[in-house]
Amino acid sequence: MDARLASIEGRLVVSCQAYPGEPMRSPVVMAAVAQAVVAGGAGGVRAQGIEDLEAIRPLVDVCLIGLVKRGADGVFITPTVEDALDCVAAGADIVAVDGTRRDRPDGQPLAATVAAVHAAGALVMADCGSLDDALYSVAAGADCVGTTLAGYTGERPVTRGPDLDLLTELVARLTVPVIAEGRIRNPTEAQSCLTAGAYAVAVGTAITHPTRITQTFAEHLTGRAPRQEDQRFSY
Repeated sequence: MDARLASIEGRLVVSCQAYPGEPMRSPVVMAAVAQAVVAGGAGGVRAQGIEDLEAIRPLVDVCLIGLVKRGADGVFITPTVEDALDCVAAGADIVAVDGTRRDRPDGQPLAATVAAVHAAGALVMADCGSLDDALYSVAAGADCVGTTLAGYTGERPVTRGPDLDLLTELVARLTVPVIAEGRIRNPTEAQSCLTAGAYAVAVGTAITHPTRITQTFAEHLTGRAPRQEDQRFSY
């Protein structure tokens, strides 16, 4: 087992991301958030965007999972070989990529991205939406897989909380570590993922998106119905 991947076994990985137009959208702010979650005990950080990765890398000594997002539809998580290599150059230990069977915008198979990342000295986390995605990703050489896209590719329902059924299935069928990610809202749900066999647990919105966290509190206090969860923020 690679030491970088071994370092997050049984640990919390925190996704530190903000998006265009949001008050926290700044590499400096995201780097500070990354430092804060590491101080709180995070075993790894997941971050988006080359500038953010470059800002975070010198400030934390934990495993850094990097990605680039291109839009919000189709294959948009580190969709090309070039994007993946940019993440490695920016300091990512592990590059998170779309691990679905959909066509990639650069016309290359997933295996080409995996091979390029490995040649550059980093590992690959495949963000998957189903068992078939995960099997495809492992065959392509991915070092670990995540349940990141469960419910967002049309193959599985959007569960309230993590998709534990998919997680359990992946753990039983795969030979690589499975990282639970997506709709994990509290420590109890995080622990349920480890109990189901997750290698590590990645949490974003519930820790690092104060606007959404505040909305949840405010809506409960005013008696309004909870907002429809849009978990694109969480991965």
